[in-house]
Amino acid sequence: MSPEEKKTTRTRAAKADAPKASASKAAKADATEADAAAPASAAKRNGYRRPEYAGLRRRYHDEVVPAMQREFSYPNSMQIPRVDKVVVNIGLGEAIANAKALDAAVGDLTTITGQKPIVTRAKRSIAQFRLRTGMPIGAKVTLRGQRMYDFLERTLSLALPRIRDFRGIPTRSFDGRGNFSLGLREQLVYPEIDYDKIDRLRGLEISIVTTAKTDEEGRKLLELLGMPFQSN
Repeated sequence: MSPEEKKTTRTRAAKADAPKASASKAAKADATEADAAAPASAAKRNGYRRPEYAGLRRRYHDEVVPAMQREFSYPNSMQIPRVDKVVVNIGLGEAIANAKALDAAVGDLTTITGQKPIVTRAKRSIAQFRLRTGMPIGAKVTLRGQRMYDFLERTLSLALPRIRDFRGIPTRSFDGRGNFSLGLREQLVYPEIDYDKIDRLRGLEISIVTTAKTDEEGRKLLELLGMPFQSN
């Protein structure tokens, strides 16, 4: 075979392979696009959405954080105090004699917070109170994240204004490290509780745990979130 014939044969073979190469490149491109879209499509199929701040949580990020930065001039934005968790507790001394009181308190806490509480039990026996180790004496809920902010928002905007002769919250309940405790005399201040379905009035204690280092920072944080403290 002459050199010219060999050259012609190679040219024809290259032309024949060209459509296959272009088809292979197109297939690889489609596979790459499919791999890139796979996580998004899977996330969409599983109902995933990027978290969106709402209500009091959005207010914290949009208003409280800049105000705290201006007030205390933190060198690092991670030092800005925030609410870490909220603990809602009901003490039940009556549960020693009345076992049904515990079920009622658990139901009230579940209705108020939207989360199933845990039962707290006695750590030691006290003879004069007829109390033995392990007996149920209360119920407690620990709230974090969006559920915590929702509960705080309902407490500040709905529950506290329903207290009779409300004149503000005293500031003496800080613990010296930026954490604050609030006591309510009855669960009826929350509109979720139906008066006709409760067996008796029960008080509850709300402990707001923050990352603040001092009471001054904790008070400023809660004031910006809407806590109606008494004026000095």
